Amino acid sequence: MLTDSHCHLASHKFPSEEIPALVKRAQQAGVTRLISLATSLEDIEANLSIATSHPEVCCCIGIHPCDVHHAPDDVIDQLRPNLADPRICAIGETGLDYFHPAPDGWNEESFRDRQRELLDAHFQLAAESGLNVVIHTRDRSGDASFQDALAIYKQHASSVRAVFHCFISTAENAKAVIDLGGLVSFGGVATFKNASEVLDLAASLPAGSFMLETDSPYLAPHPHRGQRNEPAHVRVIAERIAESRQQTLESLAEETSGAATRFFRGIE
Repeated sequence: MLTDSHCHLASHKFPSEEIPALVKRAQQAGVTRLISLATSLEDIEANLSIATSHPEVCCCIGIHPCDVHHAPDDVIDQLRPNLADPRICAIGETGLDYFHPAPDGWNEESFRDRQRELLDAHFQLAAESGLNVVIHTRDRSGDASFQDALAIYKQHASSVRAVFHCFISTAENAKAVIDLGGLVSFGGVATFKNASEVLDLAASLPAGSFMLETDSPYLAPHPHRGQRNEPAHVRVIAERIAESRQQTLESLAEETSGAATRFFRGIE
């Protein structure tokens, strides 16, 4: 059975009345567990409501790096009371995004400083609560956001694990994460014809060191590229990676779902 370790079921691109059908299609594709991530304070309740209605769904809560300018100074204190909720299985989506320009009223330096400050605060919150952290990194070029996020992770790696989601970086960078006890996660990019290096990396990593995800509604895999993504498409990603690793879909599902079980709190 497959796990979608990263989706956004509360996205406006998924009308609330469609969620039951979305979950059913996932189940029919063999995707039996869905991890839905909040990206702001405003969408926490919608994610929790979905998890209440659908026991296949667990939630992560956090502030996406592209939303840090909207986050109040007491944002961590507002996140904290939710963490005992059994529907919540990790902290995130947090991280560093050096791809998008700074919003109005911010310059690049102050915006990135705020992202780094909140990423560190998310790690501290995770350590307090016994949860792990889901990290987003993105650059226009190079890997500065990854290196900065990794440096922050190193400060907390003795007490918290992190997954670097939608991983498209190098084997060296994947090894740096895994050596700290963390994970990487592969999504639709691993199926793109112009991203063979991502598939090659997925084929080379040790069993249990990575998870699978859709990041839906974004980044639909080939042959659905350009369309709205959804959790059922984890199967497409899994089939392509299993083929590249020369293993059965069943064994890859067992390995990646096992990694998810060990990473996320309370999922079975």
